[in-house]
Amino acid sequence: MSTIKIGLFGLGTVGLGIYSIIGKARNTHAEISRICVRSLDKPRPAEVRSELLTDRPADILDDPEINLIIEVIDNADAAYRIVSEALRRGIAVVSGNKAMIARHLPELIELQRTHGGALLYDASSCGSIPVIRNLEEYYDNDLLLEVKGILNGSSNFILSRVFDHGEDYARALREAQELGFAEADPSFDIEGYDSLFKLVIITVHALGVYVSPDDVFTYGITTISSDDIRLAREKDMKIKLVAQVVKVADESFTMFVMPEFVAPSKYIYSVDNEYNGVVIRGECYDRQFMFGKGAGGFPTASSILSDVTARLHNYRYEYKKMGYLGRPAYTTDVELRVYIRFTPADTATVEALPFTRVRERYTSDTHSYVIADIPLRALIEAREQLRAPGIFLCNIPRFFLDRD
Repeated sequence: MSTIKIGLFGLGTVGLGIYSIIGKARNTHAEISRICVRSLDKPRPAEVRSELLTDRPADILDDPEINLIIEVIDNADAAYRIVSEALRRGIAVVSGNKAMIARHLPELIELQRTHGGALLYDASSCGSIPVIRNLEEYYDNDLLLEVKGILNGSSNFILSRVFDHGEDYARALREAQELGFAEADPSFDIEGYDSLFKLVIITVHALGVYVSPDDVFTYGITTISSDDIRLAREKDMKIKLVAQVVKVADESFTMFVMPEFVAPSKYIYSVDNEYNGVVIRGECYDRQFMFGKGAGGFPTASSILSDVTARLHNYRYEYKKMGYLGRPAYTTDVELRVYIRFTPADTATVEALPFTRVRERYTSDTHSYVIADIPLRALIEAREQLRAPGIFLCNIPRFFLDRD
């Protein structure tokens, strides 16, 4: 591919970042030929050339000169229609839509194999950190044991303001929204779904196995309270929203997203504000750490640009690990240690959980908490009840403590 002619879908924060960066990049040999937007009447920066704009997807998909599509719209269903149609036509696509990719990845992989197109999506996980391509290429072996980290910059910004600057949760959330790190409806980030979708994608490239998002326990920071924050500080820890996939045996692995008590000795303890941090653990190299901005238009656009440049050299994901013999199987038959804080009204819900061992209890007039061991599958079965406003759950790490 000598010259890349791009059809861009979406001109929001990330789309504008892409438009700006590609216009400045000298070695990408790429140009934006057409931009599809939702509304032609929306005010836009003066540097955006109006003659490139259209509100008809067919103007891009039917253009024979366009050989790469960049999709950065915020509607997962619309993104799926655009990306799947482009792949059916054998057109290469770069996307950052983690929700769409995580929901449809097996089908999108098959479309690439059938029609010869390529789909790259390094921007879908951890913004500017090249996690996907490193897992795909550098960690292409059986030695990988764990990928764990902070995958959402918005929730991390909020928790950083709480723990490092003494702000209350509500004020920190408002600040994140004012700075553009969190949406007006922040639930996608703070309830853990953004991290979940990224983890599903990461797991495909880490272990070669696809797990449906519906089968993964996910718990966010929506119900965190001053009591939880006070307890973490008393224990000289921070609370971070952490996603992890971990091999628990040669033949099995587990994965989940939830808040976690993080000690100062851990790499991710110092990952603050809108930054992401990912720890990759292997049998021979112990831990390796990747760090970078995980939120914002330009960090994401830089990752998109990296994929565009990769397509200049006809790069594609080969999904080699999906063809490995003896791939590990996903299991929820593992035991976790958790902290659960609850109000008196939620006592019956928590007491009904099948704890295998209770290690600590605390009760007051306003709230109680329990630290206990519990099967992961039991948390999945009770996940709707655990989302009650008066309950907060936090993981206490147990995997690889002897190697930290």
